[in-house]
Amino acid sequence: MKSILGAAFALSACLLIAGCGIGTTPSSSAAQTSNAPKSSISWPTPPHPMELARKAGLVPEDYEHLEYHVHAHLDVFINGKQVTVPAGIGINTKDPKVKHQKTAQGMVYGWITDCGHPCISPLHTHDTTGVLHTETSKPRPNTLGEFFVEWNRRLTPTCVSSYCEPSTKIGIFIDGKRFHGDPRTILLANHREIAIVIGKRPKYIPIAYNWSQL
Repeated sequence: MKSILGAAFALSACLLIAGCGIGTTPSSSAAQTSNAPKSSISWPTPPHPMELARKAGLVPEDYEHLEYHVHAHLDVFINGKQVTVPAGIGINTKDPKVKHQKTAQGMVYGWITDCGHPCISPLHTHDTTGVLHTETSKPRPNTLGEFFVEWNRRLTPTCVSSYCEPSTKIGIFIDGKRFHGDPRTILLANHREIAIVIGKRPKYIPIAYNWSQL
């Protein structure tokens, strides 16, 4: 329980501290803080999170299991503007046992002791930082495809949500390097940075995430 509380408070701290992401310019290897502004583009948290978790092939739990606990980070850009990865994906935020805290950047969900019934997927988001949490009792990494099922957004080798090639260019990057395979198969390995770029590129493609506040 202390570990869960500590992780949740650390998440809140990360929300309150600027500069959680870093990237590089195309012509420089020097790391720079990525302060890409949040746009009005919103892909909200879908309803029925436990149903979507099961659809993704995951087994929802009564509380967070931390025996296998890893974090990956996801950035999504549309024509250079950042899409907010919403808080509460994979969590039944309406369950009274799921606590929440309001911050300047939005809600943080967690502090789950025991819902008494399934209320949280092994793969979820606590906040809007783009950190994807895998918290399970078994050492099984999740995939980006599973997360997009939970987000209720299409992800294929040629489409992301309603955007599809060839009419819209789509690029997938892992730690700043172009990925050419099926994005659904990308493992959410610990401290992996994943960037999905739709249409016009942002100024920087993120190569890493600042994990020091988590």
